[in-house]
Amino acid sequence: MLHEYRDIISKLKQENAHFAKIFERHNELDDKINAIESGKDYTSDIELESIKKEKLKLKDEAYALILEYKKKHNL
Repeated sequence: MLHEYRDIISKLKQENAHFAKIFERHNELDDKINAIESGKDYTSDIELESIKKEKLKLKDEAYALILEYKKKHNL
């Protein structure tokens, strides 16, 4: 997720518990989606869509926190 901000993500994960939680949940959902799409797990199309929407929402929230961090630290 957002690999171009790897350094900022690393700092935020250490400094911001909320960001760390968002990042962890995003990765959990990514793993779940991959398992479903590869056939290792099963769920309905509606549930899969819901999981993808939650993942996207978390990514948007993480991105907003990254931009806030960049602005605060003049990066």
